[in-house]
Amino acid sequence: MERRVVVTGLGAITPIGNNVCELWDGIKQGKCGIDDITLFDTTNSKVKIAAEVKNFNPEEHFDRRNAKRLDRYSHFALIAAREVMKDSGIDVEKIDQTRFGVAISSGIGGLKTIEDNNETLNQKGSDRVSPMFIPMATINMAAGNVSIEIGARGESFCMATACASSTHTIGEAYRIVKHGYQDMMIAGGSEATITPLGIAGFANLKALSTQNNKERASIPFDKERSGFIMGEGAGLLMLEEYEHAKKRGAKIYAEVVRIFCNIRFIPYNISITRRRRWSKSNGKCSKRSWNKLK
Repeated sequence: MERRVVVTGLGAITPIGNNVCELWDGIKQGKCGIDDITLFDTTNSKVKIAAEVKNFNPEEHFDRRNAKRLDRYSHFALIAAREVMKDSGIDVEKIDQTRFGVAISSGIGGLKTIEDNNETLNQKGSDRVSPMFIPMATINMAAGNVSIEIGARGESFCMATACASSTHTIGEAYRIVKHGYQDMMIAGGSEATITPLGIAGFANLKALSTQNNKERASIPFDKERSGFIMGEGAGLLMLEEYEHAKKRGAKIYAEVVRIFCNIRFIPYNISITRRRRWSKSNGKCSKRSWNKLK
């Protein structure tokens, strides 16, 4: 059975606003979230700027224990999830919690936690590595932490597909609701990779802009483009089955009517001619599969 899926809640924490309203105001004002990196010393880094979340202190959102025991990317996910829950107006005590799931993606998870514990390992030995290292760093912990806090007892998972992770996760959550496995899914992504290793890795891959002029660094459609700018934050949606949302009088922002997924990865050793031919044929295969599933 295929069902209609609508968006009934929004949540965000971003470089241009720490909630949805601030984000939207920032967009309307043409605000730039790029500035000098403050999260680490960039003296020896080729890249000096990034899009950090501003004025963020975890102790303003969490007790001291969770401020220290959760990675920054989990902090962002939880803050965005709280906003989604408030915006959607869902009372978990009045729904079937086993029909309420969470899908929050991340490209790499707790990178800062990984870096810090690797440094501890090298400088102080294995016995000093934090027992919370794995629970803090694991890529699915944002989804897990959100599920625990809000009382969602349905599906809880993370998809890691690089830059497509969040969009991919929203698409899969849409399918889960559409085909009747869940009635509601919080879906989206969270990332916190503005760290020495994260910046160095992407910079040495020649993926980041080394312009270091925040007004000219992120120019994706310009002939002088030299790379992208590392950002951080979280963005989440509440996806809900239409009749379920209508019955409880939910505010409906939009309806998700279709998704399309296609692989665009091209091995480096393929010639340009073959590359084009491979991409076209792959697109046809994906389309045929989609049409068949419909």
